[in-house]
Amino acid sequence: MCPEPPFPPARQQGFALATAIFLLVVLAALGAAMLTFSSAQHVGSAMDVQGARAYQAARAGIEWGAYQALRGAGCSGTTLALDGFSVTVTANSTTSGSLTACQITSTASIGSSGQISNVERQLQATIVK
Repeated sequence: MCPEPPFPPARQQGFALATAIFLLVVLAALGAAMLTFSSAQHVGSAMDVQGARAYQAARAGIEWGAYQALRGAGCSGTTLALDGFSVTVTANSTTSGSLTACQITSTASIGSSGQISNVERQLQATIVK
């Protein structure tokens, strides 16, 4: 006569199904977390590129203002449009004796305030002649 197993076969049924469901849920959660981190990294990289572009646009505004001041046109401001960026250049002059100082401020921005895609850079320079 054969000895009886320690547990009846009916009690062992369904254990593999519960384990499989648990593993599927854990793997789905890990996949969702990886997708979230990946998209956040892509958004961060895009914002870094936009920040560098905004810096260069603000620098172009400073160079425009310096050119205007040095060529004798005086300190003047303007608003420029550079590849989607709005660049506002303001200039103030101060005279002390025979020297004239032109304080130039250039602000480059893209996107609307309060949005995640909003980027703004501001540079200042002083030209004395």
